[in-house]
Amino acid sequence: MAIERTKQEKTQIKEILKQVQENNIQIIKLWFVDILGNLKSLSVSPREFEYALNEGMGFDGSSVEGFARVYESDLVALPDLSTFQMFPPDLTGAPIARFFCDIKTTDGKQFEGDPRYILKKNLAAMHKAGFDQFMVGPELEYFYFRDDKHTELLDSAGYFDTIPLDTSYAVRRETMQMLEKLNIRVEYSHHEASPSQHEIDLRYTEALKMADQVITYKTVVKQIAAKYNMYATFMPKPIAGINGSGMHVHQSLFKNGKNVFFNGKDAYFLSNTAKHYIAGILTYVRELCSVTNQWVNSYKRLVPGYEAPAYIAWGRKNRSTLVRLPQAKAGKAAATRIECRFPDPACNPYLTFAVMLGAGLEGIKQKLPLMPITEENIFLMTPQERKARGIETLPAYLYEATNLTRNSQLVRRILGTHTFEKFIANKDIEWENYRTHVSDYEIKHYLSVL
Repeated sequence: MAIERTKQEKTQIKEILKQVQENNIQIIKLWFVDILGNLKSLSVSPREFEYALNEGMGFDGSSVEGFARVYESDLVALPDLSTFQMFPPDLTGAPIARFFCDIKTTDGKQFEGDPRYILKKNLAAMHKAGFDQFMVGPELEYFYFRDDKHTELLDSAGYFDTIPLDTSYAVRRETMQMLEKLNIRVEYSHHEASPSQHEIDLRYTEALKMADQVITYKTVVKQIAAKYNMYATFMPKPIAGINGSGMHVHQSLFKNGKNVFFNGKDAYFLSNTAKHYIAGILTYVRELCSVTNQWVNSYKRLVPGYEAPAYIAWGRKNRSTLVRLPQAKAGKAAATRIECRFPDPACNPYLTFAVMLGAGLEGIKQKLPLMPITEENIFLMTPQERKARGIETLPAYLYEATNLTRNSQLVRRILGTHTFEKFIANKDIEWENYRTHVSDYEIKHYLSVL
């Protein structure tokens, strides 16, 4: 069966093509990501606009990480018409538009390895479980450096510092303005805790739309930085001895327009649904970690002492816990949410949102009990105190995290067998390359004495 647009979609396409012509769009970019979250793009010329929107564009899937094998390589990038976006010329230098794409096989079927589809599939499972919306709001941190070869700090500022210490204020401001031009709502931005580290927070919205926005956000941050002869990186821990970059993800479930995480009579304003959801996250987080924190470098951030959570617990104002209850608007139904503090901004947002949702739904399904709240600083506890409270630790290395995922039936179900096996294979290769690499540390400390 070939790809066939509906009557409504064909009407949409006519309207889009009209806007494209009126705005003299010269290139349409078709965006999608591989299983690691790396952005891929096809550029379509004006002669092919109508065909691309109706039929999609074929490409070699065997060249994309985690996609098809050589003998099943032909795939089609079919634009999701709802994601049509014209880019301001001051960002791209030319009249360009963009679509996010769904990846199809040549006979029109859904390709199982498409990360965007995987999130859609888990959102469908959420609907089946009786919920309408999975709302998320990520806080992405990143660093500005002079280039992509060195980690020279560009300022000496800290948390919430402004000019003159925050020398990159103008770059961050222009980035915010560009995001708003792209209809990506920004709540606020600020200088982060470490020198040269920044954060721009996006307004809470539905998970699939937010995953698309995260990909666009990261692209815009990098492009604006390049305009100022700087390099922006979302690497989790680029510099030893200072805080790394996280992606704290605020999240909640809605049904019939109401936040089902809220219970005004509970001491923490949490419903039983929310408590079971948190319990699901805490129960399965070790199995999720290779997805939410997918790089060797990710585990150099998840160590005590640098505001990154290493211990599996939940609390309110406690930033040493894995899951936190934001208190800015405590007691307000719409604002009730949890904050998962373990993911980092180098993850694939589609898969990360999918595994957190899947773990939370599993907690609700099983009615998992929530462990007691932790209000004390876990970083200051002894191992014996943590053991007495039942507080476990996150995996310490990618190798450990990958093995936990490898044995997880839950993650296999969430990702689907194709992506699950491709992802595990990729992480095995990454760890083996890292394990056999001889580092500068080894040369410095061992060569002259051994």
